[in-house]
Amino acid sequence: MIAGLKFLHVAAIALWAAGVIGLPGLYVQRASVRDKQALYRLQKSVRFAYVTIVSPAAFTAVASGIALSFAQDVFSGWFSMKLAFVAVLAMLHVLTGLVIIRLFNEGEVYPVWRFVLVTIISVFVVIAILTLVLAKPDIPLVLPEILSEPGGLKRIISDLSPWTIP
Repeated sequence: MIAGLKFLHVAAIALWAAGVIGLPGLYVQRASVRDKQALYRLQKSVRFAYVTIVSPAAFTAVASGIALSFAQDVFSGWFSMKLAFVAVLAMLHVLTGLVIIRLFNEGEVYPVWRFVLVTIISVFVVIAILTLVLAKPDIPLVLPEILSEPGGLKRIISDLSPWTIP
């Protein structure tokens, strides 16, 4: 079961990362398309890729990652750092989707400098995640000790909350 979940997780991450890295390459083509029919086909392809492939892959990657976190040790520094990079990847995913909303309006283009910058950042984030997962470096946790213990957050909140927390 764990092996199947890991396979699903890795496959979903591969699709998600490929989409976040590859979609800006489609966006930059907007500047060279003049024909309305070709522009419509490009828009349809970009929306299909984002809505039908990349976003479900992102959801599957996060959901399977959460499921895997219940079966593995998550109280390590490399895992916390990996989650921070996954959050950056999720932000890039959202920003990539926001571009689609306005990109195909009349007169809009996606500048080449933005394509290069976003691609470099995306590749860096994906490589950072892969490096952390594969190397599992011994990184000390920078969280307070109570947050690295199971039930620690509940103890903090119960001291602050006027209500009884089950």
